[in-house]
Amino acid sequence: MTGPDDPRPDPEALLRAAAREGRGQLKIFLGAAPGVGKTFEMLSEGAARRRDGMDVVVAVVETHGRIETEALVRGQEVVPRRAIPYEGRTLHEMDIDAVLARAPRLALVDELAHTNAPGSRHPKRYQDVEELLAAGIHVYTTVNIQHVESLNDVVAGFTRVRVRETVPDHILEAAEIEVVDIPPDELIERLKAGKVYLPQEATRALAHFFSKPNLSALRELALRRAAQAVDAQMLDHVRAIGLGGTWAGGERIVVAVNELPGADGLVRAAKRAADALRAPWTALFIETPRVAHFSDAQHADVARTMTLATQLGASVATVPATSVVEGIRTFLADARATQLMLGKSKRSRWFELRHGSVVDRLVRATPGVAVHVMPVDAPALPRAPRPRGRWGKPSGYALTLLGVAGVTAAAGALFHILDLGNVALLYLLPVMAAASLFGLRTGLFAGIASSLAYNFFFLPPTGTLSVSNPENVVSIFVLLGVAAATSQLTSRVRAQADMAAASARTNATLAGFLHRLGGVNTAAEAARIIADDVRRLFGVEVLLLTPAADTLAVLAATSADYRLDTVDMAAAQWAFANGISAGRGSGTLTASEWLFQPLRAGERRVGVLGIADTNAGEPIRADRLPLLASLIDQAALVLERLRLEAEIRDVEAVRTRDRLRSALLSSVSHDLRTPLTAVMAAAAQLHHGATPELIGTIESEAQRLNRFVANLLDMARIEAGALTLAVEATDLSDAVAGAAHDARRALHGRAVRLDVPPDLPLVRVDPQLLHHILLNLLDNAGRYGEPGSEVVVEGRHRYDRLCLSVLDRGPGLPPGREAEVFEMFRRLEGSDRAIGGTGLGLAIVKAFAEAMGVGVEAGNRSDGSGAAFTLVFPRALIVREPSPEEIA
Repeated sequence: MTGPDDPRPDPEALLRAAAREGRGQLKIFLGAAPGVGKTFEMLSEGAARRRDGMDVVVAVVETHGRIETEALVRGQEVVPRRAIPYEGRTLHEMDIDAVLARAPRLALVDELAHTNAPGSRHPKRYQDVEELLAAGIHVYTTVNIQHVESLNDVVAGFTRVRVRETVPDHILEAAEIEVVDIPPDELIERLKAGKVYLPQEATRALAHFFSKPNLSALRELALRRAAQAVDAQMLDHVRAIGLGGTWAGGERIVVAVNELPGADGLVRAAKRAADALRAPWTALFIETPRVAHFSDAQHADVARTMTLATQLGASVATVPATSVVEGIRTFLADARATQLMLGKSKRSRWFELRHGSVVDRLVRATPGVAVHVMPVDAPALPRAPRPRGRWGKPSGYALTLLGVAGVTAAAGALFHILDLGNVALLYLLPVMAAASLFGLRTGLFAGIASSLAYNFFFLPPTGTLSVSNPENVVSIFVLLGVAAATSQLTSRVRAQADMAAASARTNATLAGFLHRLGGVNTAAEAARIIADDVRRLFGVEVLLLTPAADTLAVLAATSADYRLDTVDMAAAQWAFANGISAGRGSGTLTASEWLFQPLRAGERRVGVLGIADTNAGEPIRADRLPLLASLIDQAALVLERLRLEAEIRDVEAVRTRDRLRSALLSSVSHDLRTPLTAVMAAAAQLHHGATPELIGTIESEAQRLNRFVANLLDMARIEAGALTLAVEATDLSDAVAGAAHDARRALHGRAVRLDVPPDLPLVRVDPQLLHHILLNLLDNAGRYGEPGSEVVVEGRHRYDRLCLSVLDRGPGLPPGREAEVFEMFRRLEGSDRAIGGTGLGLAIVKAFAEAMGVGVEAGNRSDGSGAAFTLVFPRALIVREPSPEEIA
């Protein structure tokens, strides 16, 4: 965090600016209601840019039959829309692929909140726009204020109309916004004139949505939302370039709270001021070293005040600092606040003389910030007990005396070679050591003891505490001054070290939390870790609820005997629906035993975290609230990541099914139609008399159909996991001979050579599955082998495995793509011949082989004259042959 006297670029702002490099720029024409002229203004701006030489296209525009708008479209390049059939109708949507291929400099995209037709790449048009921006294309678009997600409830509250199509707020936050504004009376006149809706629709709209109070409220929302976006972008820019100053186009209020009574009244006053100015406000608590000495009651008071601020709509912040003034000053500079509110309790003159006035120092330290001082009539407080250990430990004083005594002894031994000045320097050692190790008061004690020892043992007259030479008095006061200065510096360093240690512990806690969640793959496991960590860190009972159907379901709980009654569930539902805490300690449904905090990832709510404090319902201490907030934010991001990953897996599964379905339909349309056509033609010829050729055609094509249906059924069994194995010792030579006999029609016109030695050992496999495997391999060889070529089946027993290969004489397999032949519906055709097949046969080979523990490999013959498919039987499947001695 940078201070006002040392403005430096904000690293996070620089990172956000760097992330925008290479992306297109988004400009939104924001309107209060339909009919204000957003589309007209967007098209006019686009036409102006085109006249200036920019490459502009109209990606999609809705003219709604308005003559003026249609006139602007004419003369501009319009990308044709994509037709999407849906439930007997044809819908036309923006063709995002055509726009990306056209790659204009600027694309005009109307109606940002539009929902795309089913079957589009993205469900929402704003997602199409994000893809265009990522491709470096600038986009002009339009949207009405009621479509902004965060304002949806507000608009529905006074218009009684809830808009279903919304745009996330982060889209507006990253865009340049131009408000297209006309007075409500003028818009109503346009509506009556039929320039917005048809006459019958206009009459109904005037009686409901387009009333003057509604339009005035919508107009105010649009102007205010645009101002907020401009303010946020301006702050981000000045932080990125490191400019000082408040740079306030609007007011930003900070209220400083403490542990004293009356802080709640100060928070309520800040709320009233923020409402009057319509300004964002923050409740700030400065965590100084004195917080370590707070009593439990004081911690509870601060926590209650911060909770009250949250209920009233404030942001809350707890900032560690060495002093209240420095902490407030630094936070104001970072937040670019314009107004500060703080309370001033009654203090005595003596107290202000000793400690100074925080208010006076803040006024001097924060130029450009209006400081509002509220008198706090706090009741007289009992004198707080002094914290234990304030004067240091007795052991510290004892060690200090030993140190002084040691230095005195050493100085006495060296006195004959040292002068008085050097002896005085020796006494600085115990002073500095005591101040560094034991604090201010022990250091002062070391200074007094050293000065007394120096006076008594070394300053004449020795053996007395009197000083004969006035110059030696200076040495005594130097020792005391060094002790005081060193102790004060040590105290500050220790306070800073304590804050750094606290920050390091917080960072370590967050790092450990994220590390434990980093390798989690399921929401249930993540929820269990989140609940356990929150319970361990804060000593509370925890529930984590996530949406399920129309309610919330408990995903994880730290206690198996938790209880949620009707009030508890109502509080959880309210917190989830509104994105605001509810339950005990909040401002809503306080009868609940639980405090429910919403888990938000961006604009999306992913769940609710419930906390039940075991300490008689006392709220979590204020100094622990930032850690809890960070854990909640990180937990929400992790749950959202897991949800998105699950959605991606579902989408990928749907894509795979669609791809397989398309391939299957293509295969079925070919592989069913071809043999059926042949069978029907042969059957028609039977009317003129049966011939052996016709009978053979019908028989072969029927077997082809049977083989195709069998492959489909086998693949269905594989996909359903319904394979059952009947393993037995099998002779490979018999299995190959039987498969070659059954595949003779598929191998018609090709010579078959079986090179399988009869002395090969038996293998433990399912004979039926092995038969299917060999049939499919021989059928593949028959399809892709050259007519009249030879198909070879050879078996070899080498080392600890047995290999059975089917080799053809054909185009072979493309190098580097051998493994692809085992994918469903994949055909790697190596020649220009039209080769039939479903692309299922080799996939079934691989699935059946893996089910039996048999390896399968695809490659080309060693001489490159064709393909080679090899079944590899590992040693575990080979039946050991008996030795001659065993036979005897």
